[in-house]
Amino acid sequence: MLDSPLLVYGANGYTGQLIAELSTSYGLAPQLAGRNEGSITNLALRYNLPYSVFSLDNKEEIDNALRGKKVLINAAGPFSRTAKPLVESCLKNGVHYLDITGEIEVFEMVKTYHQQALEKGITLLPGSGFDVVPTDCLALFLKNELPDATHLQLAFTSVGGGLSHGTATTMVEGLGRGGAARINGQIVKQPLGKKGMWIDFGESKRFVMSIPWGDVSTAYYTTGIPNIDVYTGIDPKVYKVLKAQKSFNWLLRKKGVQNFIKKKIDKAPAGPSAQQRKASKSLIWGQVSNERGEQRTARITCADGYTLTAHSSLLIAQKILSGHFKAGYQTPASAFGADLILEIEGSKREILS
Repeated sequence: MLDSPLLVYGANGYTGQLIAELSTSYGLAPQLAGRNEGSITNLALRYNLPYSVFSLDNKEEIDNALRGKKVLINAAGPFSRTAKPLVESCLKNGVHYLDITGEIEVFEMVKTYHQQALEKGITLLPGSGFDVVPTDCLALFLKNELPDATHLQLAFTSVGGGLSHGTATTMVEGLGRGGAARINGQIVKQPLGKKGMWIDFGESKRFVMSIPWGDVSTAYYTTGIPNIDVYTGIDPKVYKVLKAQKSFNWLLRKKGVQNFIKKKIDKAPAGPSAQQRKASKSLIWGQVSNERGEQRTARITCADGYTLTAHSSLLIAQKILSGHFKAGYQTPASAFGADLILEIEGSKREILS
């Protein structure tokens, strides 16, 4: 089989497999890659796609795998471990880099390579999935509605669905680290769930709490708005428990505790079933305000996080392969505009005020 200009690393993971499954609908035949030869080989045979096996512990192996490629989708988390070696190899080999992270630290790390990416003429675009495509697009849309906005609030929740092993593991590794917000242009650490409120998502009102979501990093780059809070839906009773988290953060950070939780995760299904994904959807809300107290509010309804991640990553890869890209560090909306999310089937945007 002919080699492909697109490589998907971590293709044997839950989301990686979805990307492989949906790739043909975008006219793409990606090369599937990962470190587990058995699962990568089986996946490649299932979809009749090329494959390669390599570890991120060996720079020479990474370079050999990426040489001649045009775009990489990194679907292997936790991205705090996988992003750096792959970004550096992409810069060396002139390959556009995408990943599906939601980790603030990863966004900030990748952004430090902006100048090198400009010089190489390539895009570095972490967060090409649910983290952070719909929220980033909504942030830019609201900024365009109120150009002098100084404050941005974003919130999301889901109807149905569940977590994959990769997402759950990344969340476990973040236990005990607290929350974060953007205040006067700076990322400031704060207790997880420092703020809580009720939001009308259209279908229902949901309670949400503040979390260290990727938009705390990316939305500032996209919009320039200096004050940003991001929220997610949560049961109010659970919220009360989490408010006390700071008293036992030291315990949650212990490797033994995290490893115990990870073992429990590994015994669960790899992720939500196709039926569960089909019955699930994501609800996004955003609001901006300026110093005069003027506000603009809007909502987005879109597919469940995993399905949307597969579609958005492939859509962005397709655009870049066709020559539609901006060099340097980018966010989804800075590269492709506020309407990018509307190109994905089932996505709808509603202006509230």
